[in-house]
Amino acid sequence: MSQNSETISRDMPLLFCPLAFTYVVSRQYPLLDYEQAVDTAVRILKEGGMDAIKLEGGSPSRITAAKAIVEAGIAVIGHVGLTPQAISVLGGFRPQGKNVASAVKVVETAMALQEAGCFSVVLECVPAPVAAAATSALQIPTIGIGAGPFCSGQVLVYHDLLGMLQHPHHAKVTPKFCKQFARVGDVINKALLEYKEEVTNGSFPGPSHTPYKMNPKDVNGFSKELQRLGLDDAASAANEAAVEPEKMNMVNTG
Repeated sequence: MSQNSETISRDMPLLFCPLAFTYVVSRQYPLLDYEQAVDTAVRILKEGGMDAIKLEGGSPSRITAAKAIVEAGIAVIGHVGLTPQAISVLGGFRPQGKNVASAVKVVETAMALQEAGCFSVVLECVPAPVAAAATSALQIPTIGIGAGPFCSGQVLVYHDLLGMLQHPHHAKVTPKFCKQFARVGDVINKALLEYKEEVTNGSFPGPSHTPYKMNPKDVNGFSKELQRLGLDDAASAANEAAVEPEKMNMVNTG
């Protein structure tokens, strides 16, 4: 277990991107375009600067796709349990592996992904015994999210763990397994209210936050050009802003 954990405990964070699948429809049944999946994975790594691709699910087509991408020389992370890309099939954000058949399926799917060449597997929203069994059965690290403490490593969505979203609506959808290590959302809300107040009363932006200047010669030339265009009021506003920056708020709100 410690050796597996060391492989995912690096000074630099691992960057990965979930790969969404595209299908081509034949007369009989939809076929996964594995060549396109590999091409997409290559493009994501090259253009996105990713280190790996994450594949959700463990259907035979996904296992085959994972193997094809690995054989192309691309690192793949598996993802079993709750798979967010398939919530319409699962009936919503519901935990998986809560009965015998479902629990065994989680473990077997994780093992199949390992066999396909995945270097790690995410276990999402499964009971702790299921995660512990999968971690024990695998030779690769498991990364838990809502899967209890018996995984090789842990991950959370940073918006949730930082408490960035404090609106009552978001409180209803914050995952039960997520601990909020801060309430950054309260700080954000306070800052936004202060910003609104200062813009409304004209105290922002003040001179200290109006850093870009024109030299007097250019201001004069600019003013004359505005007058030539028949924009006398605009010329006066420009001159006033240049001479007395502290009055800019009055001009902006006027």
